Amino acid sequence: MLNIEKKKILLVDDDADYLYQLSIALQDMGFEVIPVDTQKEAENVVQKMKPDLAILDLMMENQDTGFILCHIIKDKYPDVPIIIASAVTAETGLLFDVESEDDRQWIKADLFLDKGIRMDQLHKEINKLLKI
Repeated sequence: MLNIEKKKILLVDDDADYLYQLSIALQDMGFEVIPVDTQKEAENVVQKMKPDLAILDLMMENQDTGFILCHIIKDKYPDVPIIIASAVTAETGLLFDVESEDDRQWIKADLFLDKGIRMDQLHKEINKLLKI
């Protein structure tokens, strides 16, 4: 039997229920999930291993935790795709996007999704970013 290594997804969110539910969904999609709930813990993981993809919450300990983690990950591993999954638009009315080159320069994420995304849509976006 072939031993195909699962793609590793770093999942960072301070909402324990969301972290658990999304971890299970990603595992069901066939990924290995490294769930963490703090910026510091995420930074420690990134120092020890390279994830194949990262899904980050935007507002955690600080309102810009997700942006900070994007910069840290992209500085160390420029080729790792990053998805920011956040409810920031619903909570604050602020719109974030990574459609333009200017936005991508400061946000450093490859995709910005509003929380509440359907799992089939998330799976499609992950596969697209991982070129599966």
